[in-house]
Amino acid sequence: MIQTAQSVRDHALGLLHRLAWIGPLLVRITLGVVFTVTGWGKLHSLDNVTDFFASLHIPAPGVQAAFVSTIEFVGGLLLIAGLGTRIVSALLIGVMTVAILTAKLPDLHGVVDLANTIELTYLVMFVWLVVSGAGAASLDHLIARRGRGEGVANREAGRFTERS
Repeated sequence: MIQTAQSVRDHALGLLHRLAWIGPLLVRITLGVVFTVTGWGKLHSLDNVTDFFASLHIPAPGVQAAFVSTIEFVGGLLLIAGLGTRIVSALLIGVMTVAILTAKLPDLHGVVDLANTIELTYLVMFVWLVVSGAGAASLDHLIARRGRGEGVANREAGRFTERS
């Protein structure tokens, strides 16, 4: 009985390990789509974004609006591809931090209010991507494997494996 339970557990853990690439992929695609769309929208209404940034007393609002919009749009595309994931995520951590401190902070009355902001959720997901990387289903992983002289896929199993 104990051996059967251990066997089931080992099988389940093995399956989960082989599917570990799905988590980072889904987070990257979700964040990538969100930020590509919002960045694109901001790039096409820079006057409105500049006015909003000016109302928040952000220095050089016109420059900042173009900068943030570009980071969101290009960064979103790069996240979808899994290219430069850690760098892009670090930049978007900065964007989310400024958004929380300037646009959200005046309306927050405690930690619970902060925890209920989508900006904090995005920030936490970006921190995870900085720490954990893009995952096996990414251009970052492909480039790292090629740099180490490995093939694109695990030749024995024919599936993604996590080594970076």
